[in-house]
Amino acid sequence: MEEKKASSSPKGFIFWAIICLLVGYYFYSYYGVEKPQKPTEISFGEFINYAEKGEIKPPVIIQGSVVSGKLKNETSFLTVKERGRMIGPILEKYKVAYTIQEEPTTIDFGNIFSTVLIILIPIAIFFFLFGRMIKGVSKANSSQMTFGKARAHEPTKKDKKTFADVAGIDEAVERVKDVVDFLKDPEKYSRLGAKIPKGILLVGVPGTGKTLLAQAVAGEADAAFLSISGSDFVEMFVGVGASRVRDLFLQAKTNIPSIIFIDEIDAVGRHRGAGMGGGHDEREQTLNQILVEMDGFENDTGVIIMAATNRPDILDPALLRPGRFDRRVVVPEPDIHGRQKILEIHSKGKRMAEDVDLKVIAAQTAGMTGAHLKNILNEAAIIAAKKDKNFIELIDIEEAEEIILVGEARKSYLSDDNKHHIAVHEIGHTITHIKFPKAGPFQKVSIVPRGQALGLTWSRPDEDRVLWTKEELESQIICILGGRAAEEVILGREKITTGASNDLERATKIIREMVGHWGMDDKLGLLSFPNDNENPFLGKTSSSNNGASVESQNRTDNRARELLDGFYEKTKDIIKANLSFVKVLIVELIKKETLDAKDIEKIRQSGFEAYPPEPIN
Repeated sequence: MEEKKASSSPKGFIFWAIICLLVGYYFYSYYGVEKPQKPTEISFGEFINYAEKGEIKPPVIIQGSVVSGKLKNETSFLTVKERGRMIGPILEKYKVAYTIQEEPTTIDFGNIFSTVLIILIPIAIFFFLFGRMIKGVSKANSSQMTFGKARAHEPTKKDKKTFADVAGIDEAVERVKDVVDFLKDPEKYSRLGAKIPKGILLVGVPGTGKTLLAQAVAGEADAAFLSISGSDFVEMFVGVGASRVRDLFLQAKTNIPSIIFIDEIDAVGRHRGAGMGGGHDEREQTLNQILVEMDGFENDTGVIIMAATNRPDILDPALLRPGRFDRRVVVPEPDIHGRQKILEIHSKGKRMAEDVDLKVIAAQTAGMTGAHLKNILNEAAIIAAKKDKNFIELIDIEEAEEIILVGEARKSYLSDDNKHHIAVHEIGHTITHIKFPKAGPFQKVSIVPRGQALGLTWSRPDEDRVLWTKEELESQIICILGGRAAEEVILGREKITTGASNDLERATKIIREMVGHWGMDDKLGLLSFPNDNENPFLGKTSSSNNGASVESQNRTDNRARELLDGFYEKTKDIIKANLSFVKVLIVELIKKETLDAKDIEKIRQSGFEAYPPEPIN
């Protein structure tokens, strides 16, 4: 659109410039140039009287019946002789010299040009404006004609991806390699009667590389890659989504071999008939068209449909049946080895210092996706550049990780009383993490505000975790309650703060899952009542009790409260048993604002001699 405007603007400027020049010339020719005085018309009788009185200045010019000349007072005159009278004898009688000239045959081009301008300028303006109006209508019609076209994007050759660009999801790559093989050599499969899946659904949390994997399949197979988002199908106008689906599949069939990739397919692929509005809407018409198109071509056409979602649970069952998206490929979060490979890919082109060990960073970033890791290295490069460094150091990467996880450090002018409350709370978390490392080894504690948090205690798992034991979950609860417990033990019950609100929510969620979902309580047994209520707008049935009776719900709530109270009392006992150490840490944290594991170990090994506990009210 911008290129078209840029190209048409000079034409309009030239047109109006010409119009202005012509109008200027017209006014200049009439008003800007001094013209000769127009002769005074007199009657032939007046002319004879002037001749008789001798007031005519010779010579008089005779052109046919027209007589012109000047009076002695320099006044120009013009007259027409009367029919039947001879002008020559009259002038000779009064001794007025005269000359006879032929009648003028010249054309006054100036007057003609001016007249033409007066006619043509309005006509030109009319046709210019009319042409613009026609052009606007044509563009509107063209826009309406292309409204139903699929807005698929094809990557350029520079953006072409291969499996070498994909790391950390090796199992998923293996699951799609046969698709590449089929697109390269379809006869290899058809001669044995094998049919490649029509549709492949990539499932995984955001940032795991689902789109990158689809691009790599197209790049490896040298196939056309038609990428579109599920939201691109849905418009306010009825029928547009279905039209775009038809156009998308037509493009794919005319560019064989090709891959259709629909990102965020849950935008159009949710359960039909969900919610309160019935099933006859634009989204469902679009979904119906996708189903029809997938049924309309054979497996050996050279067209593969790939789609990505992080919510497979809300997709319509018709999409997932055999013959449509009949292969589901899970794209998981990378493990430690996968994270290291991803870091190696994204560290290319970045100048790393010698102290940067990507294996260590991979171990510290458990649970992060490829998108997170890419962002961390990029943010670290920005941090190092701001500090005018020649290399990216480990401290820059750790700072980038903190920024991405919890937010950038901000200046907050807290009162001494507030800073003291925050330090007490965070040291409560710190001492419990030190005593219960199974909840996650302690890394560091800080009272520097970041994001929405006024203070933070970092702990990292020493390995990738898939399952959690009962002992580990109980350790987590104690560490979560450590902040509130420290406030009550050190400051008193009447001075506890609102800072533990999120902690209490997390602890309650874990204990509810243990009691009512994971069957980890001996009193309630193995009954499981999931806490996640289904949303009716996702096509599921809403239930307030998830299959549990009122009696079971009450028993679950009472047992969860009983266990949580017990863990809280245990946490307070831990704070009391280590009170001297806790008070020393609080004082030191207020001084330095940040303490890491090495700092705390140094204080512990010193026996507190170098760090005498100060009185804390």
